[in-house]
Amino acid sequence: MPLTANNPDRKSWLHVDKNSDFPIQNIPFGVFLTRDDIITIGTRIGDTAIDLGALHQLGYFDGIPLTDDIFLQDTLNDFIADGRNTWRAVRNRIAEIFDAENDTLKNNVKHKEIVLFRLDEIEMQLPVQVGDYTDFYSSIEHATNVGTMFRDPDNALLPNWLHIPVGYHGRSSSIIPSGIPVHRPQGQTLPAGAEEPVFGPSKLVDFELEMAFITTDANDLGEPIPVDEAEEYIFGLVLFNDWSARDIQKWEYVPLGPFLAKNFASSISPWIVTLDALQPFKTDGPKPLKKQLPYLQQKGQKSYDINLEVAIQPEKAKEKVVSKSNFKYMYWSMSQQLAHHTVNGCPVNSGDMMGSGTISGSTPDSYGSMLELSWRGEKPLKMADGTERKFINDNDTVIMRGYCEKDGTRIGFGEVKTKLLPVFEPKKNK
Repeated sequence: MPLTANNPDRKSWLHVDKNSDFPIQNIPFGVFLTRDDIITIGTRIGDTAIDLGALHQLGYFDGIPLTDDIFLQDTLNDFIADGRNTWRAVRNRIAEIFDAENDTLKNNVKHKEIVLFRLDEIEMQLPVQVGDYTDFYSSIEHATNVGTMFRDPDNALLPNWLHIPVGYHGRSSSIIPSGIPVHRPQGQTLPAGAEEPVFGPSKLVDFELEMAFITTDANDLGEPIPVDEAEEYIFGLVLFNDWSARDIQKWEYVPLGPFLAKNFASSISPWIVTLDALQPFKTDGPKPLKKQLPYLQQKGQKSYDINLEVAIQPEKAKEKVVSKSNFKYMYWSMSQQLAHHTVNGCPVNSGDMMGSGTISGSTPDSYGSMLELSWRGEKPLKMADGTERKFINDNDTVIMRGYCEKDGTRIGFGEVKTKLLPVFEPKKNK
């Protein structure tokens, strides 16, 4: 099925700012609460949110095999489970409906009042029910930096790193949409020079600049997904802030890896940008430093040119951009991650989420975590208000943004914006 929605010459009759992340070529998918407290699946063009449930009920998707309630649900899981042909047909139809040359909805005032919303009239929700969440560790720069800090430069990468996309299974219950604040976590740490651990708030709360992809129903138990077919089962991507407590992590991660240091919160941008919308921005990824096993050998361009940035905004101060990176720096691609995840027959379901791992580039200003940017706190970063940060302070807000741009077309993700609150204090009974 052709991707007519990606036509770079298409214009919309809805207003779209020149540098908007959401031109008519994007058509992301999300879930929002309307001004009437109705939850619906929708999309966005410019600064206008579009109620796809209402659009479907009014007959605008006639001819596409969709169930009556497909957009009247509180998650995208069932829509994603319908598969790539359905996603493409719906995106193409939305592009037609909102094309500047199409007057059908444009001139129907009654229908527009039902279907269209200003952004201040909606409240974005978590777009999918995440059944399972896996986090990878696939940036060679990040892995090298962390290995250098905690081991030595000559043995920065562990022996398996160049052979497999290293990952771990995370906690899906604490994945939250942009705008939901996070409390500083507590746990065990081992203070410097101490022989016994102590319990208390993490002193080294960090962000991790990541992206995450969302899958559809991909395989049965026992069935691997071939690396060159993997993208057929990837619906789209979101920005992903995988919050981390570095001092808790250092004490707990041997021998089984991250636990409390990672499971207290992970924040995502609310609009899922489809892999179809990102096709014009495919690019080459890093070349393998060692020959990979056949099931991981991927043909063609395997990455996407997505510009990323992180800003920190102290309370009552302007934000400061602290990192600029790019998704194309990832050593292991999404397809390789999904192929490895399923090579042992692990089934993947609709709405499952796979984190890329921290995305760091080769220069200090492109590192994807405070651990690297401040180099374990040895090089504090100066904020816009003159204060310094080694890690994230209480009441700081971390903002991540991402976009692609080529030949005058910009496709973006908006932002994921999260405030770090002090340790949770239970309410006292009066």
